[in-house]
Amino acid sequence: MTLAYENGINLFDTAEVYAAGKFCPILFLPISYYFRILAASFYYSISHATPVTFPSLSPRQHLPCPAHIVMSLPFAVAETVRAMTHVINQGMAMYWGTSRWSPMEIMEAYSVARQFNQIPPICEQAEYHMFQREKVEVQLPELFHKIGVGAMTWSPLACGIISGKYDSGVPPYSRASLKGYQWLKDKILSEEGRRQQAKLKELQAIAERLGCTLPQLAIAWCLRNEGVSSVLLGASNTDQLMENIGAIQVLPKLSSSIVHEVDSILGNKPYSKKDYRS
Repeated sequence: MTLAYENGINLFDTAEVYAAGKFCPILFLPISYYFRILAASFYYSISHATPVTFPSLSPRQHLPCPAHIVMSLPFAVAETVRAMTHVINQGMAMYWGTSRWSPMEIMEAYSVARQFNQIPPICEQAEYHMFQREKVEVQLPELFHKIGVGAMTWSPLACGIISGKYDSGVPPYSRASLKGYQWLKDKILSEEGRRQQAKLKELQAIAERLGCTLPQLAIAWCLRNEGVSSVLLGASNTDQLMENIGAIQVLPKLSSSIVHEVDSILGNKPYSKKDYRS
């Protein structure tokens, strides 16, 4: 984390579920004064069902560690808006955003905030990588132009799938070989997974022409999207971190012709109204 900060990274994403709930206190207690921007994700529920971590607590009752940007999953939209407004008014945060919310839920939060003179979300944290494009490239740009909600994206390497390490199966000690990641292993070994690995081999040739690694190309590809405000990395060691940071040097090399070549290989560019107008 110190190395990341020294290389210009000033946002660290945390959640109560990371490291079985141990990471948030570790991050905030000793070094919260040191980093200028921190993100604290609250994990209430993937759906509108009962919260999975704190069943007896509402968003208002379970307030966050002090942070500048706070995100929560859908619980009850109106109650979440009230809770986040309270957090900001109490000086514990400057802004709040959503994580994995649908465009309809984000619009509902914005409408509730405007109706009751409360504070609306400013960003959505969404999965975005070469194999997951629809939400960030089509849905969120429309929200940005309507209500100003930006995109903070995660998993630029698709849980390691785009790293290139699975081109010949699942190696020992990789994430997909770990207990609890059978879903990832099944995804990699599926027919769709094999097609993705074939496309990655073609993309590897582009990376070599640009003088970078495949992960650097993938991260730069995410950064080049004008609707993306921040790309969250998942580096687990310093070497991987420095390689990922090198994607910034690749960004200027992504000309329109290179991007078009990448799109041709991926074959999954989503349709958007902007494409139609052009």
